[in-house]
Amino acid sequence: MARASKVSDLVALGSLPQLAADFLAAAVASGLNVLVAGATQSGKTTFLNALAGSIPPRERVITCEEVFELKLPVRDVVGLQCRQPSLEGTGEIPLRRLVKEALRMRPDRIIVGEVREAESLDMLVALNAGIPGMCTLHANSARDAIVKMCTLPLLAGENVSDRFVVPTVASAIDIVVHLELDAKGRRRVTEIVGISGRVEGGVIETSDLFRRVGDQLVRGPGYPPHEERFARAGFDVAVLMEGRP
Repeated sequence: MARASKVSDLVALGSLPQLAADFLAAAVASGLNVLVAGATQSGKTTFLNALAGSIPPRERVITCEEVFELKLPVRDVVGLQCRQPSLEGTGEIPLRRLVKEALRMRPDRIIVGEVREAESLDMLVALNAGIPGMCTLHANSARDAIVKMCTLPLLAGENVSDRFVVPTVASAIDIVVHLELDAKGRRRVTEIVGISGRVEGGVIETSDLFRRVGDQLVRGPGYPPHEERFARAGFDVAVLMEGRP
């Protein structure tokens, strides 16, 4: 995956099949919010970089990272990087501040390199404001990634409760992609999950769009959210999900 700069490169490298790649490219182009999850060294940043190749060329993209890693194939991109405090303990610029500052820079899309702590709350607020975005997260499965996204914002302060965070995650995140590094050293997609936006008993409802069966990533029984966004961007969801010409 080290050479992947667009989704088609991931297909050539065996990370996911063409059907799943076409769907993810359409989801990004349609403005859906994508969370890329996986363990360390599973290829999350590279995968995020490849997904960014499907961002429409006229969009202004703002990236927020602790260390510059993303190299987006986008014309109008502004990269923001955290700064460590000086020896006197001054001048620190944390990721939370970068996400807030990004909202003032007329973004069409925000990309956070990796969400680890309270900055997840600021990202959710941005996504909930209607600005499409993507980010990566360490997690063992797509479901674990959703649970973690519901937990990390609680670190922002005692006044932040799960009654606010859970429905916000359900409405702000649309697609979760989970990656793995298998025993043979291959970086592959293990599942792609859609989030409908509904919450039952404090649990976010999900649908399996693609799942790994044996050595293959196959179409699951679920249906992606926000069909109207796909239609606005010129995509037919039924055609995308069934691979019909």
